[in-house]
Amino acid sequence: MDFKDAIKQLGDRVVKLKSQVLTEEATKNAFIMPFIKELGYDVFNPLEVIPEFVADIGIKQGEKIDYAIIKDGAPIILIECKCHTGPLSVHNASQLFRYFHATKAKFSILTNGIEYRFYTDLVEPNRMDEKPFFVFDITEMKDTQIEELKKFHKTNFDFTKIVNTASELKYTNELKLLIAQELNNPSPDFVKYFARQIYPGVVTQKIVDQFTELTKKSFTQYINDIITDRLKSALSKEAEAQKLEAATVENDSSPVEDIPKIVTTQEEIDGFLIIKSILRQIVSVNRIVYRDAQSYFSILLDDNNRKTICRLYFNGAKKQVGLFDSNKKESKVEILNLDDLYTHSVALQETVKNYDSKKMSAETELENSN
Repeated sequence: MDFKDAIKQLGDRVVKLKSQVLTEEATKNAFIMPFIKELGYDVFNPLEVIPEFVADIGIKQGEKIDYAIIKDGAPIILIECKCHTGPLSVHNASQLFRYFHATKAKFSILTNGIEYRFYTDLVEPNRMDEKPFFVFDITEMKDTQIEELKKFHKTNFDFTKIVNTASELKYTNELKLLIAQELNNPSPDFVKYFARQIYPGVVTQKIVDQFTELTKKSFTQYINDIITDRLKSALSKEAEAQKLEAATVENDSSPVEDIPKIVTTQEEIDGFLIIKSILRQIVSVNRIVYRDAQSYFSILLDDNNRKTICRLYFNGAKKQVGLFDSNKKESKVEILNLDDLYTHSVALQETVKNYDSKKMSAETELENSN
């Protein structure tokens, strides 16, 4: 199972079990430990994961963080856990703020087993940001979020690469939240920005009130138009694919007799083997090949159409063999069974000798000309 499927399966499991998981400890065992495991870390190996991680800080002695993921003997990710029955807030992260400063860890996670908030120090070095750069709900994860999460997997973990994308990810997420907020409840400044470009007069509070609802309605219609256009495009492509498939099926269902087919029968193969046994006395059997056609079965010398030894006509009501003289003129002779081919041994051998003699003459003439 790949990472994407494993994470989605864990999300399904969380949905099914959350009504039975009612404490912080149960949340850790049922949701968070399996999550750490899916990131590739052995939750039972203290060289990789330390539960109840302790790092004394000034007067704060004996404080513990729920989990620390370890690499090369030092923590790289700190995890603070809360019960999923309560919402997460910045107040839940107080220990993370302190431990982040006191350890070498550059990433921290605040989670209730359903929502995961990832933090680092983009604003001020060695001081954990107040806002997470990456947030997701494991029960509703999008494919793009899974790709981001994959960067934290043990086999992929690269601090530099994650930090390089963390800033972009953080501001992209904040912009998306801001856009959603403005679309659902446009602020006066947002409304004024558009109203000033459309309304010819002074934008008073009355105009702002009027344009607030118009702005909201216009964005909703615009988004619906985009969705409709994409649906139409998708349906159009699907219709084209169905037409193509129907045309393919129709072509595939054409009458069999309209489709030329060449079937090499066992009887033709047996005839070919008899011809080879007749000719092996004068040429190498490797030089004797066959080519099947709809109306006859050709046996050739050197796989050359201009050196046809004979043709077998076994597809009709009677069996015939086509023999060739020195001028390559074909004459058909009826045979009653395959053994009758042996009665034409001399003619077959003479045809092959004739081809070889012409070949030798041509080679001699070429040598003399040189």
